[in-house]
Amino acid sequence: MIITPGKLLAQIDSPADLKKFSKDQLIQISDELRQFIVDNVSIYGGHFGASLGVVELTVALHYVLNTPEDQLVWDVGHQAYGHKILTGRKNQFHTNRIYGGLSGFPKRKESEYDTFGVGHSSTSISAALGMAMASKYKGDKLKQHVAVIGDGSMTGGMAFEAMNHAGVSDTNLIIILNDNCMSIDPNVGALKDYLTDITTSHTYNKVKDEVWNLLGKFSKFGSSAQEVISKVEGAIKSTVLKQSNLFESLNLRYFGPVDGHDVNHLVEVLSDLRDIPGPKILHCVTVKGKGYAPAENGNKTTWHAPGLFDKVTGEIYKKTPTAPQPPKYQDVFGHTLVELAKENDKIMGITPAMPSGSSLNIMMKEMPDRAFDVGIAEQHAVTFSAGLATQGMIPFCNIYSSFMQRAYDQVVHDVALQNLQVVFCLDRAGFAGADGPTHHGAYDIAFFRCVPNMVVTAPMNEEELRNLMYTATQYQGPFSIRYPRGQGVMTEWRTPMREIPIGQGRIIKEGEEVAILTLGHIGNYAVEATEKLAEEGINPAHYDMRFVKPLDADLLHEVFGKFKKVITVEDGALMGGFGSAVVEWMTDHGYTSQVKRLGIPDTIVEHGEQIELHRECGFDPEGIADAVRELVEVQVRR
Repeated sequence: MIITPGKLLAQIDSPADLKKFSKDQLIQISDELRQFIVDNVSIYGGHFGASLGVVELTVALHYVLNTPEDQLVWDVGHQAYGHKILTGRKNQFHTNRIYGGLSGFPKRKESEYDTFGVGHSSTSISAALGMAMASKYKGDKLKQHVAVIGDGSMTGGMAFEAMNHAGVSDTNLIIILNDNCMSIDPNVGALKDYLTDITTSHTYNKVKDEVWNLLGKFSKFGSSAQEVISKVEGAIKSTVLKQSNLFESLNLRYFGPVDGHDVNHLVEVLSDLRDIPGPKILHCVTVKGKGYAPAENGNKTTWHAPGLFDKVTGEIYKKTPTAPQPPKYQDVFGHTLVELAKENDKIMGITPAMPSGSSLNIMMKEMPDRAFDVGIAEQHAVTFSAGLATQGMIPFCNIYSSFMQRAYDQVVHDVALQNLQVVFCLDRAGFAGADGPTHHGAYDIAFFRCVPNMVVTAPMNEEELRNLMYTATQYQGPFSIRYPRGQGVMTEWRTPMREIPIGQGRIIKEGEEVAILTLGHIGNYAVEATEKLAEEGINPAHYDMRFVKPLDADLLHEVFGKFKKVITVEDGALMGGFGSAVVEWMTDHGYTSQVKRLGIPDTIVEHGEQIELHRECGFDPEGIADAVRELVEVQVRR
């Protein structure tokens, strides 16, 4: 079903088309754009509340700026749906986040209007500043560079590093702070309180409007007047707010707060800012889910990415299973952590802004003094956990696998070198699905297994996850557990926990001629493959290794002493991953078996459903079966 856009939106295939309309028509265009997003996401799914919250801002930016010549950078990109629709992708928007379709995030190779590829937070100011500095070097004084960053992303340390540099850069840089008091979950920390103080100060907002009018006239009075007004403005901000302005202290001219849903006023403000030289920040106050009542007034976290829903009633469609279903791995983590914490008062939980996504919110609700959401700050989350560990605590630091990439130095420098007992629970390991390559957890096996003192594990099911979490509490050093997005395989998963000897794998199925070695949840595919192969008279063995570091030497001696043909399977990068570890071990111990490695190849794999991507990379159940058939020289059936 292709959604028909509104009368005015139907005429817009580029920002040049948008500029043909009068300013008075921008309100209707904004309304039609918002409705187009609602219509599409309700039927096809995707991120929702964030894009609705910046509809007017998106329209105003493309109306005022000369994109794509002017560089517009979106932070994270959850909010860029309106941007995609206005920049020539309206007719393809129904393919958003679908295998082979548009990316759910800005992507440079998808459009010249996507100036910087994103998916993780807090990168926009650095990227836009780099672009602005390049323009300055080239002598281009007219090109504008705009970073749109949310208040959630602003809590990331990288954003402050970039602002600190921007303040002394003398570049055409506009930072737009999209302030809606949300990331995915509600924001936390002192910055949230600070922004609230600014937006709720009636005195400051009144004086600010008067100062704004003066600034709009400064060019008529010469450069000396500009300096005077700038000082007066800064003094007023400091006096009225009873504190120095954070952004002004970084030498960024601060403007706002302004209503992020008044498109005509935004056009005026952006037009003024475009003519004011130097780095500056515009504080826009918006509402996540604006214009769609259930999202605007309901649970903002739920409406971040609600799935399919009835756009009229706001009812979110949920499949009603006919039989008990396995839980999500994240929920097993959340409930198990509470169980462990009740038995061990040293256990604490940490997450960087993903309490719902990681299910740490379960512990935060039940034990608020022992569970911490530290904001979008992965580096801080790791070193904060290390600090806890030095005082005898056992921190469970839950970070998505792809987000852990951002804190690698802290893992090495602050945890591993000091051999501290920090448990890293890496959610969304392997393919993340429709979020695509920015969120695929492809590299954690490779980058963790080379770190001294680190134990690297992956459970095949919920029971194994619980056992590994318990085992981690008994191990005096860094310990990582990776598990995928989505459901496990056990409906009766609340099993008694037991300690697993470090580095011990297990035999799932005896067999002959070929041995399949798997790591983690993907081992369930091998179970399915061996059942199918049994019907063909092929009988491979299957081993669940559980640990990639340390490997189970006894089990590997058994495998390579018995089998001349071995297949390794992992939902991770082949370069340096589990299969590589097995081959290294085989070579070091003088074995010469034929080994076929299945996993994520050395390429960027795009978005799609997890099973679609597993199939593409050849380690879905049929792909594993085909690998066995090839080794036993039976015709492949794919």
